[in-house]
Amino acid sequence: MTAQVKILIACGSGIATSTVAQEKVKEILKEAGIPASITKGTVGQVPALVDGVDVVMVTTRYPKPLDKPVVQVFGLISGVNEDKVAAEIVATCRAVLEGSPDA
Repeated sequence: MTAQVKILIACGSGIATSTVAQEKVKEILKEAGIPASITKGTVGQVPALVDGVDVVMVTTRYPKPLDKPVVQVFGLISGVNEDKVAAEIVATCRAVLEGSPDA
């Protein structure tokens, strides 16, 4: 069992939207009582960084298949379906904590 969920938040540039998403994800997970460590990067860095994390969260489309859960978090930036995105983040991170096969 993993002590905390390792998350990569990736956006186009690795600066603006991932910073906003990171703060929102921190809040969501804190309220849900889920411990997490968050790394930020660009979508171009995802292939290099994916092995070190449990969940990948992206603010833009990520077309390549990954062997980790990928959560689309643009709703946290746009405010569209923010509750749905938050619920998916919590559910995905809980699943990782409870049953991560490679943890």
